[in-house]
This record gives sequence, C-alpha cells and structure tokens, in this order.
Amino acid sequence: MSITCSLFGHRNTPSDLRPRLYTEVERHILKLNATNFYVGRNGAFDQMAAGVLRELKVRYPQIRSYSIQAYLPTEEDEYGAEMYDDTIYPEGLELVPKRFAISRRNRWMIERSDYVIVYVRTNYGGAYAALQYAKAKGKAVTNLADGQHSTNRNP
Repeated sequence: MSITCSLFGHRNTPSDLRPRLYTEVERHILKLNATNFYVGRNGAFDQMAAGVLRELKVRYPQIRSYSIQAYLPTEEDEYGAEMYDDTIYPEGLELVPKRFAISRRNRWMIERSDYVIVYVRTNYGGAYAALQYAKAKGKAVTNLADGQHSTNRNP
C-alpha cells in the first residue's frame, strides 16, 4: 500500500521556508513511509515543493511526485513538467467553473491523501480552505507556519 501526502501553501511563500519544507517532506518519507506526493502548480509554494521533491528523489528514488492540474492542460503546462514524475488532471474537473477549479482540485488531492503538509499563516484564501478541509476529513496535518502537527492522526 502506498502512502500519499499532499502539499499546499500560499502563492507568495518566502524562499527561506525551503529548509523546513525539505526537512518535513524527508520526515514523511523516512518515518511515515510516504511515497506519493501531490502538488499543485499555482504559486511559489508549489514550485518550492516540486524542487524539494526533485532533490529528495535523488536520495529516495522510490518517491513519486505528481503535478495535479486545476485546469485542462495546455501546451504551456509542458513547461516545468520535468519537475514531476507525472501529471494528473482529475476526472470531472472540466465540468467545474474555472473560479472553483483550484479549490475542487485541492479537495480531490486531500481526499486521496494520508498526510497533508501546508504552509498557512492566514485565516483566508485557498491554502487556508485546504487546511480546514483536511482537518475536517481527519487527515494528519503539519502546518509549517507554526510547526505544529495535527492530533487527528499520529504523524
């Protein structure tokens, strides 16, 4: 059985978060046996997460990273595709109005995840909504903004 972890964060995430993100993803690999990682492609946090996963894949070749698309893929989506092992466009998302596509994609990711790593420092926005949904679904959550682990499950 493979263990899946989704990563969410603010579009404008500071670059100095990278070492903490690296450490936390590595912890999920080593201590929680996470092998599949879902990442969006909509901001600085997502780019940072893709880079961290690519770097960790050198040390842990068993892990796989997936770019989960919120919109129907275009030729522009090919740029940066090499950062991931594969790209997934969730079935049925093409029927969702564009303004709701990211939040619906995020829910899809969370529903298929065992663990969630977030960087959420506000109480509004898409990353915050993903955090709240993950908690409501009983997922084990680590918020890098406060360094706390959720007690929903024991990560």
